[in-house]
Amino acid sequence: MADLSTDVRYIKGVGEQKAKALEKLGIRTLQDLISYFPRAYDDRRQVVKIKDLRDGESACVEAMVAAAPTLSRIRKGLELVKLRAVDESGTLDITFFNQAYRKTSLIPGETYTFYGKSEGNLLRKAMTNPVVEKEGRRELTGRIVPVYPLTAGISQLTLIRAMEQGLAACRDLLTDPLPDQVRQDHGLCHSGYAYEKIHFPGDEKELETARRRLVFEELFLLAIGLKKLRRRRDGLHCRPFEDTDLSSFYAALPFSLTGAQRRAIGEILTDLASGRPMNRLVQGDVGSGKTMVAAAAMVCAVRNGRQAALMAPTEILAEQHYQGLAPLLEKLGITCVLLTGSLTAKQRREALGRLERGEAQVAIGTHALISADVAYHHLGLVVTDEQHRFGVDQRAALSAKGENPHLLVMSATPIPRTLALIIYGDLDVSVIDELPPGRQKIDTFAVTSAYRQRVWEFIRKEVAEGRQAYVICSMVEENDTIPDERKAVTEYAGMLQEQVFPELKVGYVHGRMKAKEKEQVMAAFAAGEVHILVSTTVVEVGVDVPNATVMVVEDADRFGLSQLHQLRGRVGRGKHKSYCILISDNRNEETRARLQVMTKTGDGFKIAEEDLRLRGPGDFFGRRQHGLPALKVADLSCDVALLQEARGAAEELMAKDPELRHYPLTALRVAQMFADKGDTLN
Repeated sequence: MADLSTDVRYIKGVGEQKAKALEKLGIRTLQDLISYFPRAYDDRRQVVKIKDLRDGESACVEAMVAAAPTLSRIRKGLELVKLRAVDESGTLDITFFNQAYRKTSLIPGETYTFYGKSEGNLLRKAMTNPVVEKEGRRELTGRIVPVYPLTAGISQLTLIRAMEQGLAACRDLLTDPLPDQVRQDHGLCHSGYAYEKIHFPGDEKELETARRRLVFEELFLLAIGLKKLRRRRDGLHCRPFEDTDLSSFYAALPFSLTGAQRRAIGEILTDLASGRPMNRLVQGDVGSGKTMVAAAAMVCAVRNGRQAALMAPTEILAEQHYQGLAPLLEKLGITCVLLTGSLTAKQRREALGRLERGEAQVAIGTHALISADVAYHHLGLVVTDEQHRFGVDQRAALSAKGENPHLLVMSATPIPRTLALIIYGDLDVSVIDELPPGRQKIDTFAVTSAYRQRVWEFIRKEVAEGRQAYVICSMVEENDTIPDERKAVTEYAGMLQEQVFPELKVGYVHGRMKAKEKEQVMAAFAAGEVHILVSTTVVEVGVDVPNATVMVVEDADRFGLSQLHQLRGRVGRGKHKSYCILISDNRNEETRARLQVMTKTGDGFKIAEEDLRLRGPGDFFGRRQHGLPALKVADLSCDVALLQEARGAAEELMAKDPELRHYPLTALRVAQMFADKGDTLN
């Protein structure tokens, strides 16, 4: 008899070959299969007459093949099958590209259901590459059809059939991790019904009921897991730090700290004196001065006889931190070492020796800080920059280099405070919500592509005055395949170099470049050797280039507001006036309104709130928030109310039964959810 851990290859209709393809999607077991949720739905319930087809709209028609389809090869690698279908209202011309089998599979005189986008006019209706089913069959037409992310070797129909078989096999196996009382109190359906209807809803109400239940369950289990992490952390102990006089640190700074920075430092000092390991997130807008807050924490650690380590996601960022912090800390008698993969063997040996002997009190570096051969004399504070670029495993590996060291994580991704407190349930949160005085406003414009020539001329003018510019290309996923960002960026950069700015140096970076290549280009841009840098969002977290004054974002409507704000923060870091130009031809009113928000405010927190309110496509954490279990169905940008409801239910249950002794199924699912995290709950 099957159980939820049954290998997917044993599901009827799957087999060895399809199982290998499904594995690329992370589907290995029956549980994986039924938990692979649709990314969208097509409502194909309504069948219309041919005459009622509307140009540009997708619809189903039932029509008879009027004559034998014809096959023609118009050039190498391109085959066309054409046929005419009819119903009592009119005729429909259908074309299939590279589907030669349609010539023999579609029988004249037989009726089929065709689903696709209508083309043509009142006199001539046409479809290209429609979905086809025999009359009366209801797999891909005649119902609400789930649309799944795919991989090579797996079609929508294959996945739909596998899902139907999988759901049938586990109908009597599904146990409900939600306690009955929780389910009843919140008006939620049973687990089995939810899985059935999330994949194959009969109508919109069934889909909403199923989704609400699964979102609540996911967020409920997440909230319990985070609470357990916090409880376990609160049970750890370390020697409290003594009060530290930071007046010499403040005096060494060439500027005064903001009230928000001082407040964050105060919260950190309280943590350090508590006798429990700190686990704090410092969240602040681009340019808000999080690094100086971290520097104050490092000074406090060193004054208490401990070492501090700061880990950055790239070598160039690590070097930038080192260049900024080392001179400041040396004024205070604190020695820093830089530890990256680029060091020579001799440099590395020297740095490691100084750390191990305690001669260097602060280490700044990349993942090199957590290498097996790195030993610290007495590590007491771990700082990670750009929280959303590091996983829990990496932070845990660095923390393991010391004995219950304090942890400070920094993020430049502003999110609404209420949401932050929920998401970072295992962290205390400090918010730096004001910018240092003198930070210039970045003028932001939302324009159409009709202005592109003027934009190029503006860039040319800025470069002539000694400045530099970024141009960001958007990436769009098509046909469920990973877009080739290399082609998009290199072609765009080539066009700019050859056709628009032949007299200037145009460089490019993209996510598929080797880290070393990427950093070389960024270093050349930082040094002023490259005038214009074409990139994907890989520069969202990147090196400071104070000389860059122009940020151009192509197809800006394809980005979330928070991401646009992050990109905008790449300029305006120096003394020169800076500009952000958002290019979009999207005429949707809501989209235009979203982009206008960017022109009206530079406050990242207000933008994040607006991103939530408008439920735009913005993802606050890049692809996903690293360090949290991956959310399969919940969307933190629009499920905030349900998130709060689930969190309240989790807190109520944990107050009653902290160890979940009476709820073993709930405890098991929480442990499974966090099983691959650096902090396990076992």
